[in-house]
Amino acid sequence: MTGILIVQLGTPDAPTATALRPYLRQFLSDPRVIEVPKWIWWPLLYGYILRTRPAASAAKYARIWNAETGSPLLHYTRRQTELLQQQFPNTPVRFGMMIGNPPVAQTIQTMLAEGVDRIIVFPMFPQYSATTTASAMDCLFAALHKLRHIPAIRIVPPYYDHPAYLDAVAATIRDDLARLDWQPEHLVISFHGIPVKYVERGDPYPQQVAGTMQGLAERLPFPREQWTTTYQSRFGRDPWLQPYTDDVLTGLAKRGVKKVAVALPGFTVDCLETLDEIGNESREVFQHAGGEQLRAIPCLNDHPDWIQAMATILRTEGQGWLPAEPPER
Repeated sequence: MTGILIVQLGTPDAPTATALRPYLRQFLSDPRVIEVPKWIWWPLLYGYILRTRPAASAAKYARIWNAETGSPLLHYTRRQTELLQQQFPNTPVRFGMMIGNPPVAQTIQTMLAEGVDRIIVFPMFPQYSATTTASAMDCLFAALHKLRHIPAIRIVPPYYDHPAYLDAVAATIRDDLARLDWQPEHLVISFHGIPVKYVERGDPYPQQVAGTMQGLAERLPFPREQWTTTYQSRFGRDPWLQPYTDDVLTGLAKRGVKKVAVALPGFTVDCLETLDEIGNESREVFQHAGGEQLRAIPCLNDHPDWIQAMATILRTEGQGWLPAEPPER
């Protein structure tokens, strides 16, 4: 029996320093994320970062935590799984987290117990980077390495230029802007950044971001001079991919732009980087520089077009393993 495994980065169990400490320890110990020799990095990580950063990160998570649904990333990943299950009623659809709960290894064990012997793995990272997609594969293969009977595996490749993904992103942007009682003067399209040295070592991420932007430019009702591609979430002192999102927002405000919207097509669900970093911190940066309104456009989340796009991508990659047609309604 075929099963579908959605792989997402993960989230802490609670917006507390106690919950953030193990989450950050696992995330920042990943050599795909921090490409620094352990003898240099670990003293800094364990001697300073894990002593100070959990409390600060917990305060940020508390700003986005929902009293009913908890972590936005977990909530929307669960919703995607439930809605995708409706697209494939006879195929188990499950999700696992690279960091936190439920772990990928645990989800695979559950699927095997259900009788699954073929798994289509769907990483929730449209643009490939060693820091995300490759890290997800490390997590997957580490889980498989512990099994005696390994299921057959197919992995959905990066879908940064897949028409269904691009159509879904464009739909989420158009639908959200249509609900506003004001219209942005400029659209900032922000992607998570990575260090420049990672690109110099062969990471194809910026080329795939460019591929996404080419597809979106054909689908969005903004002339070229009214949108800018940027990179956010810089960490450390090394140069990262530019332009930096906050620098662009500051420049726009100083040029007299009062209203902007920020789209985040590199994230398939809303999370700390979208809801707080852009929705709170970048808004403050923009307003401090003279701007007035900043709209952080929701991510793909459970938008119907994205659920359909996920199903389309899976049917393409799952030929012979999955039904070719959606279920009749």
